Amino acid sequence: MQYHKPRMRKVRILATLGPASDTPEMIEKLFRAGADAFRVNMSHGEQADKAQLIANIRALEKAYNRPTTILVDLQGPKLRVGSFAEGKVELHTGDSFRLDTDPTPGDAQRVHLPHPEIFAALEVNARLLLDDGKLVLRVTEIGPDHIVTKVEVGGTLSNRKGLNVPDVVIPIAALTEKDRSDLAFALEQGVDWIAMSFVQRPEDVAEGKKLIGNKAALLAKIEKPAAIGRLEEIIELADGVMVARGDLGVEMRPEQVPPLQKKIVSTARRMGKPVVVATQMLESMIVSPSPTRAEVSDVAT
Repeated sequence: MQYHKPRMRKVRILATLGPASDTPEMIEKLFRAGADAFRVNMSHGEQADKAQLIANIRALEKAYNRPTTILVDLQGPKLRVGSFAEGKVELHTGDSFRLDTDPTPGDAQRVHLPHPEIFAALEVNARLLLDDGKLVLRVTEIGPDHIVTKVEVGGTLSNRKGLNVPDVVIPIAALTEKDRSDLAFALEQGVDWIAMSFVQRPEDVAEGKKLIGNKAALLAKIEKPAAIGRLEEIIELADGVMVARGDLGVEMRPEQVPPLQKKIVSTARRMGKPVVVATQMLESMIVSPSPTRAEVSDVAT
């Protein structure tokens, strides 16, 4: 087979593989179209399916006699609210809403929050963002088993929607049990990079590096505002970083994201570390005439 030289450009293209792009034929098309590396997302699917996907990528290397790069992206700790008796509720701006440790299905006045570490870390006046920032709550009272909030931006809230806490560092493990299992699987498969999600502190990176050893490189995903205050320490420990613009755009004002992206990129370059700029790209132009906060950050860049 003829040897194909690496593409002579400074910027590389990292392609995420999903249900529409996980066949050998489609991976080859992506490769020929310009993809230099492939991202395998562990948030969805089973390890057995990912093993076949990785095998398909390695087969492509042999076919073209040129190595490529495989990055496995760990899911990370995802905060979610509990379930509702009716499946969903409508929260109105100005209403009071309570989050507590009671596992009983919720209603328009309260819901279960199955993350006890949040109760100790929160402060009065902190924001809680629900469903990727579509709803905004402001903390007015904190107890050992409950949080009382005022709804600042209302809307529909349904079962198990995500919760973001942008104003404080939550003392939650950077690697869940699922992440540890997926990490061990990825190392067995011989992947090149491991992406670590929701990094907040350099200690998170140190934990990941310890588990990885010298079997792969670690990419720290910068998607929490808390990480910015210790950015240089995180980059120093990591082998590379990812600017997760979509996730940053949920917890920050849209106009803050572009200059922050430039800061992360310039810091990584100054420290001699590779940096990936990533997110969904302009999805609102396809599915919605009114962009979300995260998509506005894409437009602004």
